[in-house]
Amino acid sequence: MTALNCAVLTISDSRTLADDTSGEFLCGSIAAAGHAVHSREIVRDNVYQIRARISAWIADDDIAVIITSGGTGFTGRDSTPEAIAPLFDKEINGFGELFRQISFDEIGSSTIQSRALGGLANATLIFCLPGSRGAAQTGWEKIIRNQLDVDFKPCNFAELIPRFREQ
Repeated sequence: MTALNCAVLTISDSRTLADDTSGEFLCGSIAAAGHAVHSREIVRDNVYQIRARISAWIADDDIAVIITSGGTGFTGRDSTPEAIAPLFDKEINGFGELFRQISFDEIGSSTIQSRALGGLANATLIFCLPGSRGAAQTGWEKIIRNQLDVDFKPCNFAELIPRFREQ
């Protein structure tokens, strides 16, 4: 097991640390998997606030993984993809596709409203999930946890992180 430093960002105009069930779930799950929660914050659903927080974490060499929750829908203020996608050096196209495929079994065609996405920026993995606790659980348990486990076969992102940093 290789422990990774992770950051969790909840994107919401209404959540606080007291009622952020998706962020709490992610922090608990990260720790249970043997990784460290380096930082946890909540920002409003504002492109520039999101981008500022993510950019600071991308620039922090101590953070290997960022997981966001919220702001991936279609309402007027949902702006996570618009804020974060321009920061990617490489997009992980399969992440959003796989998340929606798995979610289909749970919520049916409503999954098309999810704009979950993933990418790599400055050797930092970034996964953006919808804001519900259920979506956080699906993304973590069915995709992200295994990809952060260096022992997961046939391949995983954890084993590539040192190579990301060599570029």
